[in-house]
Amino acid sequence: MLRKGEVRINKGRIKQTYKLKAGDVLRVPPVYLDEKKANTPPVYLQQKILESKIFEDDGIIVINKPAGIVVHSGSGQTHGVIEAFRSIGEQYKKLELVHRLDKDTSGCLILAKNMTVLRQLHEMISAGEMTKTYSALLAGRFDKKKMTVNTALSKNPSNERIITVEKGGKSATTIFYSKKVYDIATLVDIDLITGRTHQIRVHSASIEHPVLGDTKYGNRLINREFKKTGLKRMFLHAKSLSFKSPLTQQKITIEAPLEANLINFLETLSINS
Repeated sequence: MLRKGEVRINKGRIKQTYKLKAGDVLRVPPVYLDEKKANTPPVYLQQKILESKIFEDDGIIVINKPAGIVVHSGSGQTHGVIEAFRSIGEQYKKLELVHRLDKDTSGCLILAKNMTVLRQLHEMISAGEMTKTYSALLAGRFDKKKMTVNTALSKNPSNERIITVEKGGKSATTIFYSKKVYDIATLVDIDLITGRTHQIRVHSASIEHPVLGDTKYGNRLINREFKKTGLKRMFLHAKSLSFKSPLTQQKITIEAPLEANLINFLETLSINS
């Protein structure tokens, strides 16, 4: 609705980043939900999300989000992680997403149990006080032990769902660490210093080592060859998170193991000699 200009402030179009001020007139058009979209998330999805929990305390839940599941409904997706949790029981009704992961990215995803904790975690993220590390399998041999990419990113004017490298865009920093070099691919750890949309995927493609299995920014021919040998999804995984607990102020480090299908695929690759 925002993208289409249907939400108006003082009779004008508005971006989602605008903060309402006293006296503003907000117009939201009628919202119609069809019965299919209003349905409760299926039991198998609820169970899968429950089984993916890897950490819980009085303030947060962290799951190892499976690939192929969106974090929330929208853009043609009826149910996501947040809807599945809220449908499980009263104890999860107030859960809120702290951050997002792409549909095809697996790994650490934080949910807050109340608004106070949500605000505290958002402040940590804004201040750069939360460390995020990812694992990815990149196309080609990435021989450098460490590489920092500092290229600005911007939404494509003709398609806001596509992110491009652009000098006038928002600053973005990604650090790549080579972990294991195979004959035709490289396993890397990635420190995400900023949290721009599709940042890892775009930065990887910009250095000509796209994430394998990435259908949006990757190499279609290379993806096709790897799919034949068993890689059925994008190889991008939110490996770990480190931050201070909003409740105890003690440092928490949470790690999410790779899915078995990714581990099995790595074992089929030949190591570069």
